[in-house]
Amino acid sequence: MEAFLISTAVIFVAELGDKSQLMAMTFATRYRARDVLIGISIATLITHLASVGIGFWIGDAFAQYQGPIAIAAGIAFFIFALWTLRGDELTDDEAQKVRNSTGAAILAVGVAFFLAELGDKTMLATITLATQNGWFGTWIGSTLGMVLADALAIGIGAVLGKQLPEKFIKYGAAFLFAVFGLWLVLDGLGVLG
Repeated sequence: MEAFLISTAVIFVAELGDKSQLMAMTFATRYRARDVLIGISIATLITHLASVGIGFWIGDAFAQYQGPIAIAAGIAFFIFALWTLRGDELTDDEAQKVRNSTGAAILAVGVAFFLAELGDKTMLATITLATQNGWFGTWIGSTLGMVLADALAIGIGAVLGKQLPEKFIKYGAAFLFAVFGLWLVLDGLGVLG
């Protein structure tokens, strides 16, 4: 229980103002809040399970792969930016099918969050917590902390999405994906820190 409570609090605070919250807000302007939350939850469960596994069994051996993972995630974000801009070519009928398809939204959000969280501060914090606390409590607690923080951003994004024109949302989301991509690539190359 102690591992659960500590992990929930630490990861919630670590996630506040993180790029994942901005992603959650952006996705919530484009997809249903429920689908965004499901995608985030699935990605977080998987990522944080890997994190506690690494923390429990391997410890600090993961740090050597942080750069290449950040670069790969950054490239994926550039692809997401282009994908967001390309969405303009759908017919009205196709666009309606996409909006009604929960699988596409959940997959897009889940993949984006999974890649963004690899090597992120919350993943590293989860690894660190797992080296000192029980793996199961750390896994559930860190997942809950992240989902709660991102749910806050989803609520804000869902409200903003109803107030903003779709063109603004599309270009804004593409811009944010490109910024995240650049940030991750530069971080992976060691330029940022």
